[in-house]
Amino acid sequence: MTDPNERDGTAESDAAAPDVDDDAADSDDDDDAAVTDRDRELVDRTIELAEEAVERGNTPFGALLVVDGEVVAEARNETRTEDDLAAHPELALARRAGRELDADERARCTMYASTEPCPMCATGIHYAGLGRVVFGVAGETLDELTGDVVAVPCEEVIRRADGETTVEGPIATEAAMAVHESFYGDGDENGDGSAGES
Repeated sequence: MTDPNERDGTAESDAAAPDVDDDAADSDDDDDAAVTDRDRELVDRTIELAEEAVERGNTPFGALLVVDGEVVAEARNETRTEDDLAAHPELALARRAGRELDADERARCTMYASTEPCPMCATGIHYAGLGRVVFGVAGETLDELTGDVVAVPCEEVIRRADGETTVEGPIATEAAMAVHESFYGDGDENGDGSAGES
């Protein structure tokens, strides 16, 4: 798989996961036995991708796909730079998975996201048949900051669609929210109600 952020044959990022301190896990998050230290490392990488999205002029959201423990793709939000309200990293990766992975690979795939996937992205995840989603901060928590997030839980969207995707999170609320708080400040960084762009 190639990087969805690739332009003119040059990838904007390396798909390898960075070295992350296992002790960096937030203590205020759900202590779910199904969430591993590796899950926390990969969510930390999505938070780095969210920071990179901001550096490139977009809102702070990042995501990556992992199949059998290997990072196969990562993406950053591009809603502003691409002038595309659907350029969410989670939807971009769900679409790529649908095109480039077979059904068995998609069922074994985990999508990691800095923030809980919005209803649009959750629907894409469901239709792609991804096996699992792990996210850093809940949409409802982000909505408390911005007031303009469609805070329907990812798990609820998938359940209503009779989907089988397992959803884990939030697992890094403090770290993920720090990026949003830095970007949105008082809840509307640009005065245009843009937090819902994901």
